[in-house]
Amino acid sequence: MRSRRGFTLIELMIVVAVIGILATIAWPSYTEYMKRSRRSDAQSLMLSIVNKEQQYLLDARQFTDTVGTGGLGISSQSWDCTASSSKTCSNAYYDITVTLAAGPPPTFTVVGTPKGSQSGDGTLNYLSTGTKTRMVNGTDKGW
Repeated sequence: MRSRRGFTLIELMIVVAVIGILATIAWPSYTEYMKRSRRSDAQSLMLSIVNKEQQYLLDARQFTDTVGTGGLGISSQSWDCTASSSKTCSNAYYDITVTLAAGPPPTFTVVGTPKGSQSGDGTLNYLSTGTKTRMVNGTDKGW
């Protein structure tokens, strides 16, 4: 009598079912992790813009809304801020825009508008006064 080696169809079906269950549990966690990661990347760029604005104020006695060359000179990997008169940095998930308000005292706002798969994550706002918000459907969900 020969013993047979291998898996039965029932064993394979059980393995596939277990993998399916694990995938349904892991996928939502993974997508939320990716949203937080992209938001963190946008927040980091926004803070870089804010720091450059403060330096620009010391040098030129005013703020600027130009983030490319000729203004703040922002450059960051995976972000397109290269246009010389650009007021926006963009990637596949966010558009980050600098807006000036006349004074006195002069102020600025940095707004990160989500797009694509990030759109439900909320709009990021950083005011020159230091106020940071993440607005989701009219509610501040915290920076």
